Amino acid sequence: MSPDAGPPAPVSFWTAFGFWFKLGCISFGGPAGQIAIMHAELVERRRWISERRFLHALNYCMVLPGPEAQQLATYIGWLMHRSWGGIIAGGLFVLPSLFVLIALSWVYLRFGDVPVIAGIFYGIKPAVTALVVHAAFRLGSRALRNRAMAAIALASFIAIFAFGVPFPAIVVAAAAIGIAGARWAPAGFAPPAASGHGAPGRAQGKLDDSGAARLPPAVIDDDTPTPAHARASRGQMLRVLTIGIALWGLAFGALAAWAGPHGTLTQMATFFSKAALITFGGAYAVLPYVYQAAVDQFQWVTATQMIDGLALGESTPGPLIMVVAFVGFVGGWTHAVLGPDAVFVGGAVAATVVTFFTFLPSFIFILAGGPLIEATHGRLAFTAPLSAISAAVVGVIATLACFFAWHVFWPQGLGGHIDAVAVVIALLAAIALFRFKVGVVPLLAACGALGVMATWALPGLR
Repeated sequence: MSPDAGPPAPVSFWTAFGFWFKLGCISFGGPAGQIAIMHAELVERRRWISERRFLHALNYCMVLPGPEAQQLATYIGWLMHRSWGGIIAGGLFVLPSLFVLIALSWVYLRFGDVPVIAGIFYGIKPAVTALVVHAAFRLGSRALRNRAMAAIALASFIAIFAFGVPFPAIVVAAAAIGIAGARWAPAGFAPPAASGHGAPGRAQGKLDDSGAARLPPAVIDDDTPTPAHARASRGQMLRVLTIGIALWGLAFGALAAWAGPHGTLTQMATFFSKAALITFGGAYAVLPYVYQAAVDQFQWVTATQMIDGLALGESTPGPLIMVVAFVGFVGGWTHAVLGPDAVFVGGAVAATVVTFFTFLPSFIFILAGGPLIEATHGRLAFTAPLSAISAAVVGVIATLACFFAWHVFWPQGLGGHIDAVAVVIALLAAIALFRFKVGVVPLLAACGALGVMATWALPGLR
């Protein structure tokens, strides 16, 4: 599509439904990979939303507790097709992962050692490492548009990688820098100029003001007016909060009445409701909290099972925090929440309960807070701290890439041997992504097949 072409035709609800379902099935790679997929599909390929509006929504989701990629899908779905659009987008982001994890958890508990699945996981992990590196490059090429943004990203990387600074502290520091920058150095913290549609001089070229390739108009473009349903309203916010709290109360009350106030399902609902409100910094920030409760306090899973569950969560579509569905399934199975003759159904029910209470707050945050965020579009006092946060997140994503590489290439720690097969798979995946622009699904399928072959034919190299 030419950069000077008109915007695409409006997107129907069912066309969006099909995309969100597809996204839920291919959203591998953790939040970095998932955001990269949405950026490539929605901003670059389909042109449903502009670069600036996409980053504006992403920055808001980054400062919320909960899985930012799922919240971003919810936000864009809501912006395009009202509340039901957001519910469908966010729900379909999670449901395929829930079904896959229930199935894999059953296989894990029922059959124990599954060499083929282990081989697939072995091949996918290096591919995920390459996906995260690729995502950091793609997002960094847009967000790090000047030296100030690059400096924030570098400081973020050093803070979290070298000194273990908590992610919420990095977000607060970046926001403070952005607030100061909006006042004292606005040029360095202003969002990139509009795509250039009709702008003098730029309109004849193919570069925007940041020097990046200029994209064609989008359905929701930089200057597209906020739709009526997305305009800030106190009454609308109160309705969403009331409905959300009522849903939580009804579900929790039903569980407490059925399973008892101290039953396993009620305990899970209570704990994961609290966890959902403190998951700043993504899944890795909250996993120690989940580990402590699930292993030590409630004994829903063992330490070994928790590690295996994390591997499943890393290797399935959906947010990494979906590892909580594995915790729920194993806890429901081992505690026989529906009786010893229905352990599978009990595990599935527990996984569903955990997923509902973990993700309900995310929908409330987006549907209630989205209109306020739309009202700030284009205001430097708000966009400057969010631009700084976006730059800091690039550093965090780079840290995640290092974390994956460390654990995938040196499975026994830095003092052990390097896994040469994993390194080769990661390099091949990186070449496929950077040089040949291979899609996520064929990439993961190919790497999974390589992993199976490696575990069968070359066990000595692992």
